[in-house]
Amino acid sequence: MKVIEVKRSIFENNDKDAASLREQLKGEKTFLLNLMSSPGSGKTSTLVPTVNELLKDYRVGVMEADIDSDVDAWTIADKTKAKVVQLHTGGMCHLDADMTRQGLKELGTEDVDIAILENVGNLVCPAEFDTGAVKNAMILSVPEGHDKPLKYPLIFTVCDALIINKIDVLPYFDIVNIGLHFFHKDVRPMQLPVKKYSTVVA
Repeated sequence: MKVIEVKRSIFENNDKDAASLREQLKGEKTFLLNLMSSPGSGKTSTLVPTVNELLKDYRVGVMEADIDSDVDAWTIADKTKAKVVQLHTGGMCHLDADMTRQGLKELGTEDVDIAILENVGNLVCPAEFDTGAVKNAMILSVPEGHDKPLKYPLIFTVCDALIINKIDVLPYFDIVNIGLHFFHKDVRPMQLPVKKYSTVVA
């Protein structure tokens, strides 16, 4: 008897859904950005001034994804005039393409030029699932430490842009271990465009 092993990626269906969603968004002329980071790195506080700036020229919608609670959605709704949708993942640590599609349907892309998905705070699961976004970005804050690109390389690999946040607190950390030079050593080889920002207070 001959045994033939057939292996298929568990992400195959999601990848197809994501590709289909990207084509749909292209036809609707809607740009979808997937923003990822660990909890507390400053996604929402960075989004507030960013969204307010974008609203000067574009129609912006924000999808706030979380396992539970709508704290971030209320923050965006209170401090910007963007359309906001809350996505509860029901205990899941990420969003996939189908969940993103549902959120976009609720958001209504017919009058949205830029849709921003604030993914669940996590450096692992969100990086594994293609959401259908046109571009992926992530925020890494100085207090998280210098070793995150080494411990969680996938999220740095799938991202098109990296924001280094809270650089104003560098003096309060071990400058030898957490100095910005480590980004050039550990992140630069991943060929990510890097932006540096101080702590954002909305």
